[in-house]
Amino acid sequence: MLRTLDIILIVIMTAVAAVTYTIKHQAELKLEEVRKLEAEIKLERDTIDLLRADWALLTQPSRLQKLITSYQGELQLVPTESTQLTQASELPMLKADLPVFDPADKDKDGKVSEKEAKAYAKKIVADTDDVADKIKTGSVKPE
Repeated sequence: MLRTLDIILIVIMTAVAAVTYTIKHQAELKLEEVRKLEAEIKLERDTIDLLRADWALLTQPSRLQKLITSYQGELQLVPTESTQLTQASELPMLKADLPVFDPADKDKDGKVSEKEAKAYAKKIVADTDDVADKIKTGSVKPE
């Protein structure tokens, strides 16, 4: 009877050892994966820092002024006038904000036909596009 108990305990110990080894191996693989991800994150952060430094170098006012003077003939750049700047309230409405129909176009029963709603929406979009074409912005010399 003692031998049966010994065999059962040896089998249990072997199974526990196998499970422990498997868990340890999986943990090591996960740790290796975490280290790889940390290395990738560090590389990305270093790349971002390098790009920021490059951007700061490229946007130096003295460098930009030299480029402006050397390409003045080709680009015909002029300073932006204060009349060319616009406020957010002066911009045309988004198409999502457009009303679907004009209440004056309602039938006597208070409903608007689909045809009337589409025609009114087209009218509003056309009016908005006309306003958008009249806004002058930018620093390129108008022709």
